[in-house]
Amino acid sequence: MFSRKNRLLIVGAIITIGLIGVIIIEAPEPTRTVDEVMESPEQFIDKEISIRGEVLDGSIDNNTMVFILHGSNSNITIEYVDASVSNGLDDNRTVYAQGILRFSDGVYFLEADIIKTSCPSKYEE
Repeated sequence: MFSRKNRLLIVGAIITIGLIGVIIIEAPEPTRTVDEVMESPEQFIDKEISIRGEVLDGSIDNNTMVFILHGSNSNITIEYVDASVSNGLDDNRTVYAQGILRFSDGVYFLEADIIKTSCPSKYEE
C-alpha cells in the first residue's frame, strides 16, 4: 500500500501537526504590569493572570500573608496564603505573581499560586 518512506513521512507530519497544536493551545498568558491590569481590572476578574511589579516598601505582612505590588501609577494587593514563594521576598524587590484576580469589598486583589522574586544585584549595598 504505502512504501516505508511514505509511512515515515505521514507519521512525521502527524507528529509535527500535533506538536504545533499543543504549542498553540497551551501558549502561556503574557505577563502584565500592575498598571496594565489596573487600567481595566474588570476584564481580568476571576481569571488567572500573571503580573509583575515592585513590592511596596513596608507592605509585607507575614501574619496575614499579604503584600502590595506597585507600578508607576497603581497598586494591587497580593494574597499569598497558598502560594509557593521563592526565596528573597523583600521590600523594593521586583516580583512575578501568578494567580486569580478577585474583587471584594471594592478592592481588587490577586490570590497568588506562584510568587517568584528577582535575584538581588551583586551591586546592591
